[in-house]
Amino acid sequence: MTASAMTLDMPREVASSAADPAAALPTLTIVEMLKKHAAERGDRIALRQKRFGIWRPTTFAEYWLRACHVGLGFRALGLGPKGHIGVISENRIEWVLSQLGAGAVGAVTVGVYPTSPSNEVAYVLDHSDCSIVVCEDQEQIDKVVEARADLPKVTRIIALENRGLAGYEPGLVMTFDEVEALGRAEYEKNPGLIDELMKDHSLSDIALLIYTSGSTGKPKGAMLSYRNIRAGANGLLDRYGIGEGWTTLSYLPLCHVAEQATTVFGPLYSGSQVNFGESLRTVQEDLREVAPLSFLGVPRIWEKMHSGIRVKMYEAKPLQKWLYARAFALCAPFADKPRSQWSLVEKAKHGLAYVAVFRALNNAIGLTRCRVAFTGAAPIAPEVIRFFRTIGVPLVEIYGMTETSGGILGQTPEDVVVGTVGIAMKGTQVQLAEDGEIMARGATIFEGYYKNEEATKATIVDGWLRTGDVAEMQGGHLKVVDRKKDIMITAGGKNLSPTEIEHAVKSSPFVKEVIVFGDRQKYVAALIQIDMETVGKWAEMKGIAFTNYKNLSQAPQVVELVRAEVDKANETLAQVANIRRFEILDKELDHDDGEVTATMKVRRKAIEAKYADAIKRLYA
Repeated sequence: MTASAMTLDMPREVASSAADPAAALPTLTIVEMLKKHAAERGDRIALRQKRFGIWRPTTFAEYWLRACHVGLGFRALGLGPKGHIGVISENRIEWVLSQLGAGAVGAVTVGVYPTSPSNEVAYVLDHSDCSIVVCEDQEQIDKVVEARADLPKVTRIIALENRGLAGYEPGLVMTFDEVEALGRAEYEKNPGLIDELMKDHSLSDIALLIYTSGSTGKPKGAMLSYRNIRAGANGLLDRYGIGEGWTTLSYLPLCHVAEQATTVFGPLYSGSQVNFGESLRTVQEDLREVAPLSFLGVPRIWEKMHSGIRVKMYEAKPLQKWLYARAFALCAPFADKPRSQWSLVEKAKHGLAYVAVFRALNNAIGLTRCRVAFTGAAPIAPEVIRFFRTIGVPLVEIYGMTETSGGILGQTPEDVVVGTVGIAMKGTQVQLAEDGEIMARGATIFEGYYKNEEATKATIVDGWLRTGDVAEMQGGHLKVVDRKKDIMITAGGKNLSPTEIEHAVKSSPFVKEVIVFGDRQKYVAALIQIDMETVGKWAEMKGIAFTNYKNLSQAPQVVELVRAEVDKANETLAQVANIRRFEILDKELDHDDGEVTATMKVRRKAIEAKYADAIKRLYA
């Protein structure tokens, strides 16, 4: 037995929940749950879609019937049981109708990021053996057509938008409306066909293929079964009490497991309502209109909101600035405490600050009614969490992966330790290996990687999922230190977490991205990408002329601004982790250039290769 295998045999349990996974939920798949809701509460609103400024509702009965029509339409086009469909689109009702419709006829859905270039789209569609591809518009169709020679299995492209469809190969492209009409005709001819197709529907069936971000290599297709989905939903609903009558806004990519959990998994088991906004560009406006009871934001969303508020304060009048500073001074000391533990004095302080300052801030970001807000999918600076908890947004951090079907660790609303990801959710056992790696097992753990048994065996060892993340205990909760492979060892032998250092700097409203270096070096250095929006506003206020990102980033005043922000961050870090030298990137990191993934995770190896000269200068 190897040393690494021995480590896996002897993990240290840090937080676990061994209760029967999903015991509180019906033993039904999400497709069966939709059918159940349609029968029992068919007139309740399940979905709302905003189009041209108008919110159009869809009841559970309509949701189920349309999903049946779409599924039968796919079947009429040749999609068989266990067949695969791809979806390349922003979030909208047709996305979930395609997913649930495919599930109703026994097929599997594969999400593709709409921001992905043609070569990445082609890789996922080909590797996942998709025969039908649902595309939002002409831009997405063109990506598939461009790679047509590499996609021999694709027989049909379904367009959600009807514009610009002339000129494609005859018989290749048809509209979503046509598919739905085709399925409707099948349904009317044989109303019992869906029941017949679903008679062998099982929790062990594969429901989704979700491809990993591919930050270190080719993306891998994680197979999630309906059992995985059910267990993941139960952990989330049990921890946060989400139920019927709750509302959420769906806007993050549905090809990511976190958005699947809050748009599909959770709502279909709880019977809650999902709202699809107009587009990604209108998220802030849509949030204000929906005022959801629960809201998921990745760290970049929270950082952007945080930066936006702070920049507004730079422009505010003296009295507003004074009130803002005074409100935070009053409430920041007890921001970490659950509201149930606030003293009368603390309640009075927060009430005063809320009326004077915080209510306006909550209204501006659309979270006035929010009962629980989540941040996940990547680390976030504790200062950002404290900021939102201070203004009254009940923000909690959760931890999970594609391979865990969503969150498996989460802060509890009544026991928040800022900077940690809380404790294990119901149905999942979580332990630390001897080297601190997070290990998990339970019904939430995925079924393996599609067509990649070697990677599956390397990831699931003796029944435990090796997450690749290193953690430590803090206040009885788990704190994620960093990715195991990313931890740096300085020339002096000190172990450093690049993520911790990067997020200390990224808490600045003027910094969008930081990549630190220091492995086998005498000190830590960094490449920094400024936030064009906030630095641009700052420059305008200072009368600094600029025309684009490049000349703004190289302005001497901007360099000094960033230096001051780095110095502030250094004050919060151990001396050995201080950034001694930095260079501001003269371009924004771009997915098309291979510098970040579709989920905007930095591809460190690609950065090290592309910016090798800049890194050499930092250590010259």
